Amino acid sequence: MLAHRGLFRDCVVMTLDLNWVRDQFPAFAEAPLQGQAFFENAGGSYTCQPVIDRLMRFYHQRKVQPYAPYAASTLGGEEMDEAQRRLALMMGVETDEVSFGPSTTQNTYVLANAVRRWLGEGEAIIVTNQDHEANSGPWRRLAEEGIEVREWQLNSETGSLEIEALEALLDEKVRLVVFPHCSNVVGEINDVPAITEVCHSTGAFVCVDGVSYAPHGIPDVGALGPDVYLFSAYKTYGPHQGIMAIRRAFGMLLPNQGHHFNSEMLYKRFTPAGPDHAQVAACAGMADYAEALTEHHGGPAGARDGARFAHDLMRAHEIETMQPLLDYLSDKNSARLVGGRDASKRAPTIAVELAGNAEEAASKLAPHGVMAGGGDFYAQRPLSAMGIDPDKGVLRLSFVHYTSPSEVEQLMKALDQTL
Repeated sequence: MLAHRGLFRDCVVMTLDLNWVRDQFPAFAEAPLQGQAFFENAGGSYTCQPVIDRLMRFYHQRKVQPYAPYAASTLGGEEMDEAQRRLALMMGVETDEVSFGPSTTQNTYVLANAVRRWLGEGEAIIVTNQDHEANSGPWRRLAEEGIEVREWQLNSETGSLEIEALEALLDEKVRLVVFPHCSNVVGEINDVPAITEVCHSTGAFVCVDGVSYAPHGIPDVGALGPDVYLFSAYKTYGPHQGIMAIRRAFGMLLPNQGHHFNSEMLYKRFTPAGPDHAQVAACAGMADYAEALTEHHGGPAGARDGARFAHDLMRAHEIETMQPLLDYLSDKNSARLVGGRDASKRAPTIAVELAGNAEEAASKLAPHGVMAGGGDFYAQRPLSAMGIDPDKGVLRLSFVHYTSPSEVEQLMKALDQTL
């Protein structure tokens, strides 16, 4: 097999065994999905077998109140704890710095409410217009409470967030900077460590929306450096849960949003409602899959090193698979590629502006066995900033590491026939 230089760290990873990968996802064996190329992964990925197995086992054997002193309950609680512990190890954070919620949208809303009560008069936050609305709206509404909300604006031609523009907004009043690791329409991967360093140098905390990045490899949050990192398990091959890593130094500063008797428990401070026991437990299946992927490809032992290896393995395959599609779209006069054409600098979340309505274009791809989406994808602000009519929307072609080169070929042939 060929070797690739690692993208996350300077390590060598092997070429992805795509047949093995697809065998881990039952969807690829389902008759209704045969011949269907799935290009709407940004809206939610297929679920891997270990997650399904854990979820089914919990519903069959553990569906009782957890943490009681009888076997079914004790085992249920242990499985929930296992999910939290193993995800924390993968992300390079402490176990109690990982919390679960019904969705990233809800986690962000609760976190923003805590920040609202923490900030004082005259203080400010920075948001971007590159964000999905779920990671923008709750923060922008803090302006209604008298908090200054400053906007870090993207480059209207490239869609990029430029650090120089951020530096012009930072001063001693700014307490928090909120931005995406990767936009759900621009696709460019923002330099989280560099941005975080700039923000921390002025005394500001950092909150990163990782929803559009994490499907391409669970990130090492400890190495990236932000104070908060949020993503969605249903987009990282798991159940419908929001996952938040919040570092203790920031989390314990904020007012408790949970029950008063949980105020000293970091992972419960931002979960006002009780957890979904079964889905939390099933999240351990995401760790099972990453571990098996690493082991199958001869990667290192250890949750954190193994997760880095899996990340690099996924990204190497995505980059190789994505570049021909970016080249194809860049050369097509009937389409405007949103974001850059260098696959190594972006995620395979590819938005295309067309002359007509994007949703209609997506519907024309369906008879060709291509599952894609059209619309604004809750990204009206970035689309408008780049001169794209949100009502017309964009055709979004998003994939992950289990997508094959032949499916990309199928997509391009379908585009030739429909555009």
